[in-house]
Amino acid sequence: MSLAAAPARAQHVATLDPATAGRFAALALACVQKEYPNKITHILNSPDDVKAPHELTPAFYGCYDWHSSVHGHWLLARLVREFPTAPFARDAIAALKANLTPARIAGEVRYLNATGRESFERPYGLAWLLQLAAELRESPMPDAAALSAALQPLEAAVVARLKAWLPKLAYPIREGEHAQTAFAFGLILDYARGTDPALAAMVVARIREFHLNDRDCPINYEPSGQDFVSPCLAEADVLRRVLPPDEFAAWLTAFLPALPTTNSGAWLPIGVVTDKTDGKLAHLDGLNLSRAWMLEGVASGLPSSDPRRRALLAAAATHAASGLAAVTGEHYEGGHWLGSFATYLATQRGLLRQ
Repeated sequence: MSLAAAPARAQHVATLDPATAGRFAALALACVQKEYPNKITHILNSPDDVKAPHELTPAFYGCYDWHSSVHGHWLLARLVREFPTAPFARDAIAALKANLTPARIAGEVRYLNATGRESFERPYGLAWLLQLAAELRESPMPDAAALSAALQPLEAAVVARLKAWLPKLAYPIREGEHAQTAFAFGLILDYARGTDPALAAMVVARIREFHLNDRDCPINYEPSGQDFVSPCLAEADVLRRVLPPDEFAAWLTAFLPALPTTNSGAWLPIGVVTDKTDGKLAHLDGLNLSRAWMLEGVASGLPSSDPRRRALLAAAATHAASGLAAVTGEHYEGGHWLGSFATYLATQRGLLRQ
């Protein structure tokens, strides 16, 4: 197999080779300029707002919905950075240059800032936009600086939107889909620590306020039938970004007290998809991928001698194997987005490997 789950004792639970990266890139290339089918969350302020997706959001109109288009572009930027000489790189760069132009990004800013759209793609899509911005800013590819500059007005608008929202957010959002705050906070914090210390401080303050005293997370209640991120594991994964290892280990004992110390991942069964043509049910394939990187992240935040690392990495490996096997592109319901989750896992982006 070209992409497989690694043994639990390994440092990372999944690896990626150029051929499999090319397969993931092909999924994004097939959708970042594919306008239909399209699910838009759109506030109509007047009859003039009845427009085609490419007129409303001229850069991120593909891949079924706005956030999937954003992380489809992130996938292309990430894989070109990882495999700059791979055969897919030329097409990936061409797609990025076609969509991320100053004129198209100006259209995105106008859309975002229009009346009544204060909650547009908040927080999930906005968090992924910042990940795209970070990827382009850090990338050594020759076109990255120009692409980063083109994206910057939308990046600035998103940062401003988040800075206005965070002080008003009184409670965390603990669901297993797009509105969840713990998952988004992780993506935003990883961006902000290298770019915007003020935003990073705001996110850290919210993480501490919302979660530092949480106890006994009911992970046995998971997953809900259409989750693609785990409420319990996402919270643990964002806390490991904030707390030093010994403090995080003590917090985790209170938060997930039943975590085993065995070499088996059986304590956390994988999510099972019963119909891959149903877009909501297919979320569970993404859950397996996101659980895998979150379990690996939680393990990375513990002291190296912590015996719970074995069970965390064993569960990460079983979830990675199931999730990666589902990234086939056979059905658009999963093909338009699962490649991004697989790439995030297999390139260890959440572990801040630069």
